[in-house]
Amino acid sequence: MTSRDQLNFAEARVLDGGMASELEFSGADIRGPLWSAHVLEDTPEKVIAVHRDYLEAGVDILLTASYQVSRKGYGEFGLTPDRADLALLRSVQLAQNARDEFVARNPGRKVLIAASLGPYGAALHDGSEYTGVYDCSFEELVRFHRERIAVLAESDADILAFETLPSLGEARAVGEALEPWPNLAVWFCFNAPEHRAPHLQVAHGELLRHCAGAAASFPQTIAVGINCTEPKWISALIPELRAASEKPIILYPNSGEGWDAEGRRWTGCSDPGDFGRRAREWYGAGAQIIGGCCRTRPAHIRQVADLLNF
Repeated sequence: MTSRDQLNFAEARVLDGGMASELEFSGADIRGPLWSAHVLEDTPEKVIAVHRDYLEAGVDILLTASYQVSRKGYGEFGLTPDRADLALLRSVQLAQNARDEFVARNPGRKVLIAASLGPYGAALHDGSEYTGVYDCSFEELVRFHRERIAVLAESDADILAFETLPSLGEARAVGEALEPWPNLAVWFCFNAPEHRAPHLQVAHGELLRHCAGAAASFPQTIAVGINCTEPKWISALIPELRAASEKPIILYPNSGEGWDAEGRRWTGCSDPGDFGRRAREWYGAGAQIIGGCCRTRPAHIRQVADLLNF
């Protein structure tokens, strides 16, 4: 991996959008418990196609299709640890392939690769990543994260992106898991769902500023932020991030659409133009890197790129 001291992060402004949802829009089947990892395994060309679309939209940072990949998650379905490790490395390679092809056609463009790493709950396939309520010890959390870090530390990713973190405890577990690799570059993004955001809390209930402050204290941390949260809550959360640390703020909310679990369908709609207008507000409030999460598409990210790539 790129050493934190060698990383040129200052000019990175635009992150990509949703991976799994964009794969679904393209016709990929992500209904299985490994989510986008199924596509990573079976039809990797679809992953590359999504990366290409986001590159054309103007991104500076690509997230890999590895959010759902872990030894634990693969093991639940009889898949070996080696297969999970290879999937992590494959996700980085696919992003590299898309980036190299794009840069060859666009000399001078700089694109970073961030390895996407979901929380422990993502491996449980039960939605607990949105509550942070796990039946495991702190030591198990550390081991879960350290297994993936050990693999990706030997990859060509530029950044490790810990996403949708629901609790202070899990952030601390990631910090301990990182200890053998003090020179890695890492960001921490927390999940502040609707019922918590008015109280400026993360999903598990801790104050966002406490979580962001703890994450910022790790030597590997290059940015802290919020992801997988409705756009309407973001402006209220930015001051909490700014109060917690002087690290760059990274934001990638979801589209704002709702999920009807009973009807198994998305409700509402998302306007890329409105997303871009909100991004202008977030940037003015102090965000340095902006992208999108679930259900955001290249059209949303193009609006952000038009704003930030000036």
